[in-house]
Amino acid sequence: MELKKIANIEKPEAATKKFDILALWHSFHTDRDFTLFLIFGIFSGIANGINSPIFNNFLSDIYHLSADARGAVEFPREMPGVFIMVVLGVFSFLGDIRMASIGMLLAALGMLGLGMFSPTYATMLIWMMILSLGTHIVIPLNPGIGMSLSKKESFGARLGRFNAYNLAATIIGYGIVWLGFKHLNFTYQIAFVIAAVFYVIAAFVLGFMNPKKPEVKKAKFVFRKKYILYYAMSVVNGARKQIFMTFAPWVLIQVYHLDPPLFAILGVVISVVGILTRTIIGKAIDIKGERFVLTAEALILIVICVGYAFAADFLPVSIAVVIVSACYIIDNSLNAVGMARSTYVKKIAVQPDDVTPTLSAGTSYDHVIAMSIPFFGGLLWASMGYKYVFIAASVIALINLFMARKVRIE
Repeated sequence: MELKKIANIEKPEAATKKFDILALWHSFHTDRDFTLFLIFGIFSGIANGINSPIFNNFLSDIYHLSADARGAVEFPREMPGVFIMVVLGVFSFLGDIRMASIGMLLAALGMLGLGMFSPTYATMLIWMMILSLGTHIVIPLNPGIGMSLSKKESFGARLGRFNAYNLAATIIGYGIVWLGFKHLNFTYQIAFVIAAVFYVIAAFVLGFMNPKKPEVKKAKFVFRKKYILYYAMSVVNGARKQIFMTFAPWVLIQVYHLDPPLFAILGVVISVVGILTRTIIGKAIDIKGERFVLTAEALILIVICVGYAFAADFLPVSIAVVIVSACYIIDNSLNAVGMARSTYVKKIAVQPDDVTPTLSAGTSYDHVIAMSIPFFGGLLWASMGYKYVFIAASVIALINLFMARKVRIE
């Protein structure tokens, strides 16, 4: 009954508008900046939809990495995220929108480098870090920009709408990957260059938004006792997320031998499911609150960990791959729960200018653990088997559950 209520309730901000051109055109005349923000989400979503399903296959096919070597790659890939608090603090005078535009241009440069200028493993790492820096700049800025264009009672719904448009657009990216690799003889280089073009277009769209340059210099770094729980949740989420991001697709590649076209199909399913879950999660935040949403996420993640770890032990391979793929789909669909951590910060913020610095600090703390966890996860996989990686992830999910129950908003 509660889920039905969340799924059906109507919001005045039209969070339930369908992903179509007419809705965007109508919204453009009534809510220009938010409409441009949605269009930005579409083009960045297409680029992400190209990069996401092929990057792990790219590492496996071109550089022939083992599980522990794949885990080690995450250290340089996530390192830019550790320093994102400093980067956004130093450039805070530009305002969130201009910083996001710079992030998209850096992402485009990184993708272009991966596609055209990566003759060696070492050069690939450099371009990968540039791509990572660009995408990590945008991670804490997206919710901040979205909430700045929303009212308090609709933070969740508006962020849910942005995320739904962004995710729907990834279907186009997945379609490009499937068609290109299945029928057009795409190489990884061609795919990366196409993704770079879409990142550039996303940056161009941001240029039409009101930049809202701060009249006074923002506080560069914010550390308050009131935000400790958010920082702690960010750290735990970073550990959990990185295990799934690194080793879930690696299981599908190394154990079940999925190729880029099959990953593209999975990506389409994830996007279709995710459009619904992002809308529901956004509304659930507004109706039931952040504590409810974060608790539900932690419980579901525990079940997913069990599926990853033990499906192959108790089921035939043909069924196990379906179960693991389902876990992969659900896990990726839950990424939108990050909105609840963002709205939690917005609602407890001592000052409005605390939001972006606090979200960027959370991203940095997230990545301190995220860049080291895959290294140890790779060693655990190599020494004991992949199932123990996900058993460890289930313990992290339990810690996540404990923290979710501590969330309170006055």
